[in-house]
Amino acid sequence: MKVRVQSVNFTADQKLINFIQEKLNKLDQFHDRVIDGEVFLKVDNNPGKQNKISEIKLNIPGHELVVKKQCKSFEEAAQLGADALRRQLRKHKEKVNAIAS
Repeated sequence: MKVRVQSVNFTADQKLINFIQEKLNKLDQFHDRVIDGEVFLKVDNNPGKQNKISEIKLNIPGHELVVKKQCKSFEEAAQLGADALRRQLRKHKEKVNAIAS
């Protein structure tokens, strides 16, 4: 799957981009027609510790799944986002299979 990673107002290192790519590539197991993904990484201005935002958009035929997570680190936000997308993909696939049968 092709994943575009965009970091807003900072430069993401290659290690973080590879981590996100690896997590999102695992989503191909749950839906075989994933087109592509887009990840936006942002740093929030609040003084708290949970100021890293990861917004993930996943394109599948006819739909766009979106998840936004805010955590202490980008890795944690990407992991939680990938888990949430996995649940959404399963629900979507079950819904499509129920309609088709």
